[in-house]
Amino acid sequence: MTESTYNVAVVGAGAVGLSAAVAFARDGFKTVLVGGLDTRRDGRTVALLNGSVRFLEALGAWPAIVREAAPLETMRIVDDTGSLFRPPPASFRAGEIGLDAFGWNIENTALVEKLAEAAQACVNLTHVPEFATGFEASDTGASLTLAGGGTVRASLVVAADGRNSKLRQIAGIGTRTWSYPQSAVTVILAHDRDHRETSTEFHTRHGPFTLVPLPGRRSSLVWVTSKAEAERLSQLDEAALAAAIERQAQSHLGVMRVDGPRGLVPMTGLSVNRYWARRVALVGEAAHVFPPIGAQGLNLGFRDVASLRDAVVDGQNEGHEPGSEETLTRYQSSRDLDVRLRTAAVDGLNRTLLTGMLPTDFLRGAGLLALSNIGPLRRVVMREGVLPRVGAPRLMQGASTG
Repeated sequence: MTESTYNVAVVGAGAVGLSAAVAFARDGFKTVLVGGLDTRRDGRTVALLNGSVRFLEALGAWPAIVREAAPLETMRIVDDTGSLFRPPPASFRAGEIGLDAFGWNIENTALVEKLAEAAQACVNLTHVPEFATGFEASDTGASLTLAGGGTVRASLVVAADGRNSKLRQIAGIGTRTWSYPQSAVTVILAHDRDHRETSTEFHTRHGPFTLVPLPGRRSSLVWVTSKAEAERLSQLDEAALAAAIERQAQSHLGVMRVDGPRGLVPMTGLSVNRYWARRVALVGEAAHVFPPIGAQGLNLGFRDVASLRDAVVDGQNEGHEPGSEETLTRYQSSRDLDVRLRTAAVDGLNRTLLTGMLPTDFLRGAGLLALSNIGPLRRVVMREGVLPRVGAPRLMQGASTG
């Protein structure tokens, strides 16, 4: 049995956990990362919005990540619902708000690999590739029990252990979960035509069908549709699936070919009644789960980490240790409104697509038309989408080199 003591222990070695470990270690906190890396390709990608790019720049990880990513210079929305109030396609360009790109799209496994490389280079960071099986908190600190029998003690434990978070359950933090009558098919594609750094989202009656650029003539797809249709699509052979995707995409990228693994993702959501308990803070999917719509999930997880880092640094400047109640209360207040607003926005968009009610169709169509034609409004919405101005964590406020 061995025991080690740290300022911060991060549990979970996905992208959010890795970023948290690097952030605290770079600020001089003695940090341990607990968990094994999972770098299996699963056909999923993430669009890193401008705030996340700034965050990864601050961690020193961006130069390696950007080489594997494709810029999203234009976002195009096509109403394919068949509604009577269907507006014309709308395009939003990053240059309108002074950015080179709204964000960058990268395979999730490539992002994890690059963050793992950044973690290996951190002086104050130790990686323990074991599962945490137990957690206890006291006035003097937290204690993690490891699967191999060892113990890790820390002032603060950061729970980045996913939607089924064991730490969240042990800490007794309550959750609310919900589901939609849909699933998402994810796959990586090659195609004949250039995507021109344009993300195209078709709004269908069963959910969004979104093609996002990858390097070269490749794109990632998230196709949200009914559970039965998603199941059917996921069982097609590669040629038949590619043909179905090409039809739904109205052939705007030409002939499609499946160029990577595919996934079938349930459309579910989760929220927590608080973001912390004694000596533990929740980040990423331990704190909130989004359906794969609007590129909010991982970007919000990175905002959790950047906000928690600010709370810990500010608390230390006032004489509080990382796991103190004062520090964790500060973290709670920084996350509450942001997460609730994003949850409501993603939930609202998805539900308006599912309804066939004419008033809802009219309001959605009118809103898209207004965004297309009213310049100041569209610029405000675009800025808020990629980086909220109010309460943005400090590591997300730097100058982007994207």
